[in-house]
Amino acid sequence: MKMNLFGMLELSGGALHAERQRAEVVASNMANLESTRTPEGGPYRRRLVVFRAQRMRQPFVLAGISNSGSRGVRVDQVAIDPAPPLRRFEPGHPDADASGYVSYPAINPVEEMADLLGAVRAYELNSAAVQATKTMIAQAIDILR
Repeated sequence: MKMNLFGMLELSGGALHAERQRAEVVASNMANLESTRTPEGGPYRRRLVVFRAQRMRQPFVLAGISNSGSRGVRVDQVAIDPAPPLRRFEPGHPDADASGYVSYPAINPVEEMADLLGAVRAYELNSAAVQATKTMIAQAIDILR
């Protein structure tokens, strides 16, 4: 049986990077929850991370199962949510329009926290996979001694 533990590290490493970027985007969304003015004009627009499957450079076999057709994950793009801004009647606000309405980002904090929890959990699982792989590599080296 052929096993490429370094290919497993590459797979988990790519997922760690993608989930970290997802968490950063959620943090940015939460930080801009009340941002009514941006350099581009208008309120902040919620960002969404789009993942894409990526073919692994080095195939590996684990427990008799090959990953030759398997794919890792990477961030393909950070897209802007097309949802329209939320409008609130605040005539005294400096960013109010002629009708007294202010446009706020269409960001739901509960949805963002759920997304963050998903990213954190996926990061933890991939981190555990990296640790397990490192342990297997160390044990393999010990066996060769």
